[in-house]
Amino acid sequence: MTLVRLRPGILFVVAVAALTGACASTGATPRPFPTPGPRSPAAAPPPHDQTRPPLTAAPTPPTAGASPSPTTPTAPTSPATPVALDTYALTGTALTLRGTPYRNGGGDPRGFDCSGFTQYVFAQHGIALPREVKDQWDMGRPVNVEEIEPGDLMFFTTVAPGASHVAIALGGDEFVHAPSSTGVVRVERASSSYWAQRFIAARRIGN
Repeated sequence: MTLVRLRPGILFVVAVAALTGACASTGATPRPFPTPGPRSPAAAPPPHDQTRPPLTAAPTPPTAGASPSPTTPTAPTSPATPVALDTYALTGTALTLRGTPYRNGGGDPRGFDCSGFTQYVFAQHGIALPREVKDQWDMGRPVNVEEIEPGDLMFFTTVAPGASHVAIALGGDEFVHAPSSTGVVRVERASSSYWAQRFIAARRIGN
């Protein structure tokens, strides 16, 4: 606090408030989920007759069969449990990020690596995926290649044995991903000579 002297003998106390900004995360789980804002100050109760104690309302008994109202915000959905996923909206989000530069360890629109890209896109739709490709491989359920649908995760072996690259299926033989070869998020075909021989499997999150 700072003491400011306005005239002799009288001091006023001025509170100095510091404004802080949110720091950018580096490699952390993105946080698209809404968080509650600051509460408004509670309104002062109306004045009452000081000669009598204030009246208090009797609690209303719960209606038979009614469920109690939730008192805490809903937590982000775990991908381990089936959820309804709007795959049209999800793939739309992924496509809006085309052209975003590749950044090793990146997980936001300033730059993505492959698993940072899939984690970010799914997070925008309320589903938290793990950060690493090998951990995303363990999510959801396997899908036969002829049954791949938009929104499914597609896994490839590239820089290491096993699943080392992940993309989001768009349907019609296409997928969107964050590759390192050309440096930007882009759409490619799974039937191309490069990706066809490196495809391992697909997995479905939700639905």
